[in-house]
Amino acid sequence: MADQIGFIGLGIMGRGMTRNLIKAGFPVTVWNRTPSRMAELAAEGAGTSTSPADLASRCDVIILCVSDTPDVQAVITGEHGVLHGARPGSLVIDMSTISPHATRDLAAALAAKGVAMLDAPVSGGSEGAARGTLAIMVGGKTEDVARAMPVLQAMGKTITHVGDHGAGQTVKLVNQILVVGNALAMCEALLFAKAGGLDLQKTLDAVSSGAAGSWMLSNRGPQIIKRDWRPGFTIDLQQKDVRLILDAADQLGVPMLATSLVFNLYRVLQTDGLGAEGNHALVKALEKLAGIEVKQ
Repeated sequence: MADQIGFIGLGIMGRGMTRNLIKAGFPVTVWNRTPSRMAELAAEGAGTSTSPADLASRCDVIILCVSDTPDVQAVITGEHGVLHGARPGSLVIDMSTISPHATRDLAAALAAKGVAMLDAPVSGGSEGAARGTLAIMVGGKTEDVARAMPVLQAMGKTITHVGDHGAGQTVKLVNQILVVGNALAMCEALLFAKAGGLDLQKTLDAVSSGAAGSWMLSNRGPQIIKRDWRPGFTIDLQQKDVRLILDAADQLGVPMLATSLVFNLYRVLQTDGLGAEGNHALVKALEKLAGIEVKQ
């Protein structure tokens, strides 16, 4: 008999991930802070629940994909949290991006109740969530990873067990350092190309498949030159991850020069009310400095 799967958090990532679990044939129950989002998944075959505790009481594997560390803490240890409903022997998989330190504390709290936990943050944007091609970085015990693998394989293409509790979150922060560094390089390059009078599409065609190519350039470069700011991942969420990086780097004593620059550029955009736009709208902060608009 297949594990009963619970999914908490039906945002830009969670909806696609839940749909892929349903398509893979798993029995899925959902909960979301905004109840209306449960209706569309219920229409596609998911069960619904009244709280994280209610969901956990009926599920063997409980998956979370919510916005930030306080949200995960509230969903797991809050008044009606998973901790109060989960049965001994169940497994919690947190696919949010949160503090590695907080992750270790949550894993210990769950273990005290006989509940296992994995931190399994993802990369690949809303496209990867919809297609089931996410990269998933997993921290936790080997036996729990083995148990979770069929579930993770329904949502992701590259699944890597990177270490014990908290290691998944730390690798995700490594991922995000690379993401925002690539984004800054892309935005500077396109600004330079525009100032130089180049055809932006031909420029992208010329450089995308060479040594300068990247996922960011191939997926977000075309959006920039079309002025398409629909988010695969929003500025607000990206900035949250950058804040986590800087907090962790401060604890480790590691300089984060480019990442801290991106943090301040995103802060400018948030002040301008652009936090809900895609993270590639980083280019708008550079446009503001240069007085040039990057468009084809």
